[in-house]
Amino acid sequence: MASFLLLIVCLGLGVLVARVGRPPEDLARHLNWWVLYIAFPALVLHYIPHLQFNMSLWFLFVGLWLTFAAWWWLGHQLGTRLGWSRGTIGAVVLTGGLSNTSFVGFALVEALRGKDALSYATIADQLGSFLMLTIGGALVVAMYTGGKTSSRSIARKIVLFPPFLALLLGFVVAATPGWPTAIEDVLARIGSTLVPLALFSVGLQLRVNLSAHHIAPMFACLSWKLGIAPALILGIGSALHIQPAMLAIAVLQNAMAPMITGAILAEQNDLDPPLANMMVGIGILASFITVPLWNLLV
Repeated sequence: MASFLLLIVCLGLGVLVARVGRPPEDLARHLNWWVLYIAFPALVLHYIPHLQFNMSLWFLFVGLWLTFAAWWWLGHQLGTRLGWSRGTIGAVVLTGGLSNTSFVGFALVEALRGKDALSYATIADQLGSFLMLTIGGALVVAMYTGGKTSSRSIARKIVLFPPFLALLLGFVVAATPGWPTAIEDVLARIGSTLVPLALFSVGLQLRVNLSAHHIAPMFACLSWKLGIAPALILGIGSALHIQPAMLAIAVLQNAMAPMITGAILAEQNDLDPPLANMMVGIGILASFITVPLWNLLV
């Protein structure tokens, strides 16, 4: 309940401040810079050294990789055929391919499946969405931000992406006894600023007056994210006879709304920020209805 309340309060405050508070110009962009380049790397450095790679749970995170890759291909093909800009395609790929498996995901999984299911949800989040945002997100940005798209330029953008650097350092630390307690606490505290600031930023930029050219991308993206992707995972998992409890969490985590940090990554790189933020805001609200419906099916 506290997670839901924080989500609603931070998102609502952003909307309210944007309407009546006269916030400083470019406030959302500055908040997003902190989220993407400070808070998110801090979370990576905090969580990665504690990861337990249990391959018996492979479907929880591989399912998220699969839907990301499938939507990237499908979204690119669809956008190219319909004449969407590269920025719009990039925003659609990031928001439709990455699930909000942590903040919204944990809250909904706990409410629908109980606390015991959070262990599965955490694996899906950290080995699935977490890694896909760090690696796949950097690759998407490199592909769709324009300019040179040679292999060398793409590799350079990925390697210099701060969360990716944090990921590499996190793996190094994982091979050691770990961070000192004081550093662990600092990383956790800095990382804890990600969710409230990200939600507040989304609220600041949320607009419900859709432009005509945004209707088709939004419909396609949310149809995939909230409907087709979880159906695909349910079908594949059933065919592979995945354990029911694990399959249920895999389906629910794939059914979550677009990831907030994915939209911030789009905004920071000018990949159609208005579209990315609308998809997150509307997607979160819609997921409060669609995710419980998926829970009835699994």
